[in-house]
Amino acid sequence: MPRILLINPNISQNTTDAMLAIARSVLPPDFEIVGATARRGARMIMDASALALSVEEVVGIGRRRGQDTAGIIIGAFGDPGVGRLRRILDCPVVGIGEAAMLEAATPARRFGVATVTPGLVASIDDAAAMLRLGPLYTGVRLTAGDPALLMASPDMLLEALARAVSNCIQQDKAEAVVIGGGPLGDAATALARMFEVPIVAPVPAAVRQLLALLRAAG
Repeated sequence: MPRILLINPNISQNTTDAMLAIARSVLPPDFEIVGATARRGARMIMDASALALSVEEVVGIGRRRGQDTAGIIIGAFGDPGVGRLRRILDCPVVGIGEAAMLEAATPARRFGVATVTPGLVASIDDAAAMLRLGPLYTGVRLTAGDPALLMASPDMLLEALARAVSNCIQQDKAEAVVIGGGPLGDAATALARMFEVPIVAPVPAAVRQLLALLRAAG
């Protein structure tokens, strides 16, 4: 049975478990997915500095375990270490941020990002530019309030994200909205039932992209 490795660049095992559950909900039964949690770093990646510091940990995990997997998913929206792992491993490596943006932008669809982390806005903007999605990218809309407090309250998180999604759609004219963060997957599922435009959850998008790459490779 092909095995997929999901690497969580932060040190929260609960976050790893949550992302694995989301991935398994969309993964075909003939695939297995396992998780690896960073041993050093932040409990929640809140800014570009924490994102950059997570790269070495991600690359180290990929080096140690990448030879025994069919593919790797990097479970942080900033996709730390994706480029380096692609250069050193033979298996496909997918970042949840890249996968979600590409899915939201297809076919030629205006999309925005709703997220909880103001410290990562510049990184998200840069990612959209690197993917050459600039003409379709409507920008980031942030939740109000402390990100850590929102993450501790699913109801508050859902309400805050719903307002951010509404801003993407109504003010920025987005035709799809990415929920910017792997741990926000459960909220993304609920939001998809609340809005008529597509709401893209990063972890399922990464699973779909990885499966497509594996099928294309034969």
